[in-house]
Amino acid sequence: MTDEPTPTTPTEIRLRDLRPNSSPVEFVARVVTFERRDVTRRSDGSRRPLVSGLLSDGTATVRFTWWDPPREGIERGLVLRAVGAEVREFRGRPEVTFSWKTRVGPASPAELPRVDANEVPFRTVQELRPAEEGFRLEVRVVRVAAKSVTVGTERRVVHEGLLADRTGAIAFSAWSDFGLKVGEAVRIAGGYVRAFRGRPQLVMDERSIVVRVEGADLPDPAQLLAAPPRSIAQVEDEGGGAAIAVEGIIVGLLPPSGIVFRCPTCQRSVRSGICRVHGQVDGQADLRARIVLDDGTGALTVNTNRADTERLWGVTLEEAQARLRQQPDPSLLEEQLLEALLGRRLRVRGVGTNDEFGVTLTPESIDRVDIDLDTAAEELGARIGERR
Repeated sequence: MTDEPTPTTPTEIRLRDLRPNSSPVEFVARVVTFERRDVTRRSDGSRRPLVSGLLSDGTATVRFTWWDPPREGIERGLVLRAVGAEVREFRGRPEVTFSWKTRVGPASPAELPRVDANEVPFRTVQELRPAEEGFRLEVRVVRVAAKSVTVGTERRVVHEGLLADRTGAIAFSAWSDFGLKVGEAVRIAGGYVRAFRGRPQLVMDERSIVVRVEGADLPDPAQLLAAPPRSIAQVEDEGGGAAIAVEGIIVGLLPPSGIVFRCPTCQRSVRSGICRVHGQVDGQADLRARIVLDDGTGALTVNTNRADTERLWGVTLEEAQARLRQQPDPSLLEEQLLEALLGRRLRVRGVGTNDEFGVTLTPESIDRVDIDLDTAAEELGARIGERR
């Protein structure tokens, strides 16, 4: 890594105290994320290497840009000491830049600053916004589950779930195992908030602090997950939600529904035997349905997994594959699925995310609601007529 001396004596600082356009600074931080790319010089059209990503020291998380970085040695989790880094402003927030003047070298995790939870301000879930950091909050664990994911070429375990206080609920991802259990109350410091599909998400890593507390004023998980359904229009206005319930009639399916093929490594959808991450793979068959649910105030998409699709359709993956072998046209299979589901009323609970295509609900529970089919058909016809 670089060894050139800096022209001025830098000041050692914590990331939370960085200010744009300040003197060169010195700090110790951990690489949270990074991406390599080449940038074209305007002057002569040549290519210049660049690494950018996020750094964290437990007090804050900031963007960084590293010009002409070493070819090797940079990886997620690396603890480094930067001497003579420049601090600039990017979209209203500090960003550090490593140039030829900056000395960067590996450091010990023991050199990272210790974070006292009492040093950071208290926030409620309702107050959290994307890109916020340097806060603490007290919440109840509503749900938590471990999930294996691919990060670059590495398989890692992330613990995902839902946290809540009296003001609302927020999804979380923990890259360290804090032993969280459903129902317990915890105080969290050292996390940060990112935007995930239009919704805030709390991210915790090994620098986060989790302490068990009494939590007498925190909501009961069972009550939160049993909240009555809301109108889809309200869910659309709020851009989804971390724990929502809706009820409506199935009015259509979106492609791809029916049999899909997934990468055996990352479970992403495979098209023509190609995974966008792992290239040519032998895709594994799966069953899914992208259901359009309408309640008269609006519509959203419900993505069902294999188990829910089999239960709603009454057809197993093996049976669907047998049908496809008899009639090798996936669109016919999708038509059969739609015919079986059209007009059913469902009550769905789960996580709603929002993007340019609208709200998508990833269900945690799906219950069929018995209705009078003649009445439902009349209501559906009236709604369709009103929208023409």
